[in-house]
Amino acid sequence: METKFFPHREMIFTKHPVFDNVRTAIFITNPGSGQADVFLIEIAPGSDTPIHTHEENADSIFVVQGKGETYVNGKWQPVEPGDYLFVPPQGEHGTRNTGTEPLRLFVHRTPPLG
Repeated sequence: METKFFPHREMIFTKHPVFDNVRTAIFITNPGSGQADVFLIEIAPGSDTPIHTHEENADSIFVVQGKGETYVNGKWQPVEPGDYLFVPPQGEHGTRNTGTEPLRLFVHRTPPLG
C-alpha cells in the first residue's frame, strides 16, 4: 500500500451500512489484510450507534466534534472534543449525540471488519 492523503475538502460521507442517521467517511479499509479500518463517523443530533460489540476487533475512537455520551464499562459517560476511547475486542460500546450539531468520531479499528 502506498502513502495516502485525504484533504478535508474532498471527504465524502455516505450512509452507514447499519446505523440510521449515521454517516461515514472511509479513509482506509482492507478486509483480510490484518491492517486496519480508518474512518470518520458522523452521528446526527438525537441519534446513536446502539450498544454493540465486535468479536475480534478493537476500536480506538477520538472525539473530533460535538457532544454526546458513550457507553463505557456498563454506564454512559459524557464525551466532547478531545476525548479518547479504547474498546477492546468484545467490549460493549455505543455512542449517542446529545448536542445540537453532528457528533464526529475518528475511528481506527484493527483488524478490519471482514
